[in-house]
Amino acid sequence: MNVEFQYFMNDVVNAAREEMSEAGYDHLRSVEDVDKTLTQEGTTLVMVNSVCGCAGGIARPAAAYMRNYETKPDRFATVFAGQDREATDHARSYFKGFGPSSPSFALVKDGEIKMMVERHEIEGHEPIEVVQKLEKAFDDHC
Repeated sequence: MNVEFQYFMNDVVNAAREEMSEAGYDHLRSVEDVDKTLTQEGTTLVMVNSVCGCAGGIARPAAAYMRNYETKPDRFATVFAGQDREATDHARSYFKGFGPSSPSFALVKDGEIKMMVERHEIEGHEPIEVVQKLEKAFDDHC
């Protein structure tokens, strides 16, 4: 991999991280961060971030919007697929019944997966469609 490409990717990753920080999501960058967050009592929305176009154009805008929804989970968190690999793999161990998918959203309550919005439900869809799925999940589980 050449140096220019690596600098470009670092910029893309940093911008995607910053977008989630600005939206109020906590970054889970280690196995310990994941366990500390997902084993807490209550609900946590986990956005599995990535650098693909559907993450930037659909998933991250939907994630930011959900911070303003009337009914909310107790916590908003994010792991970054392809970047924080151990944390992402460990978070996925909580998403029983679902394969690896990024970007994606998981709603975890008291350590158990309650719903998942997978990449195939994000890619090629409008952000509002993702928002509506998350709103229903928040209404049902939060």
